Amino acid sequence: MSNPSSDRIAETTAQDKPRRRRLSPRIARLTAVPEGSMVELPGRGSTYVVDLAGPAPDAPTVLLLHGMATTAMLNWFPSLRELNERYRVVLFDQRWHGHGIRSERFDLDDLADDAVALAEVLGIDRPILVGYSMGGVVAQLAAHRHPDKVGGIVLAATTYRFQETRRERAFHKAWSLLAASMAEYATRRTEVHLRKLPVLPQSSWPVGRMDRWAMSEMRSTSGWALAQALAVLGRFDASEWLSTLKVPTAVVITTRDRALPVYRQLEMAKAIPGSEIFLAKAGHAACALEADVFVPVFLEAVQSVADRL
Repeated sequence: MSNPSSDRIAETTAQDKPRRRRLSPRIARLTAVPEGSMVELPGRGSTYVVDLAGPAPDAPTVLLLHGMATTAMLNWFPSLRELNERYRVVLFDQRWHGHGIRSERFDLDDLADDAVALAEVLGIDRPILVGYSMGGVVAQLAAHRHPDKVGGIVLAATTYRFQETRRERAFHKAWSLLAASMAEYATRRTEVHLRKLPVLPQSSWPVGRMDRWAMSEMRSTSGWALAQALAVLGRFDASEWLSTLKVPTAVVITTRDRALPVYRQLEMAKAIPGSEIFLAKAGHAACALEADVFVPVFLEAVQSVADRL
């Protein structure tokens, strides 16, 4: 994905128009960025949360977990309107991303525990955890660590392990070395980084300014944080306990995914007892860039879990 500067985004040039036409249909589902607030998780820290009431008081609650290098809203905004017609929808920025919790280390167990802690703070009993990419890893961990507090899980464009192929091992090693080389610099910059968080997104943005908002969301997560988080993510392996998950599960496999092999996504689905498989003919960024393909399949997957609660 290109990363133009803010000035260039603001310009409406003939060269930019074709790119804008391709993106516009995929962001037209949401005409305004819903308003959220900072929520304190006792003993853990504060994170930015958007809580959208469902169509009825007894509607199931879905708790959305975003992917690496994005924010909750940037990952999920194309799905929110349709999703909120059926469910109470809660989404939040995870640790080290956007306005998520700032901590001394990035640990996937902490991310899983954060999701459960947020549900408790909001008074949500056994939510459906919906995880995309990195968020899918977090959802798996939450269901493993807190089986009595998770109603079901939906896993999209994600995997249960990394580093199987030579290319994956080399990729992870390169990122690990980068993370290590940045660690000392990151330590010196942490306090400054925490003091200079970006401004929270406004609650109402015209569609014509969605591109500017999206770029500000992408820039709200620092490069050094992503390098270290990716190194941690690369070591994740749920092989030993994946088959012990007992919650209702749906898996959305992105069949044109170049980041996570399709066969690995399928292995994960088959390893979880009773999981249902849904196929989305799209790539790894389908949640935002191919939402017209992803969202209908995604809604079916969530409904399949809701029906089994």
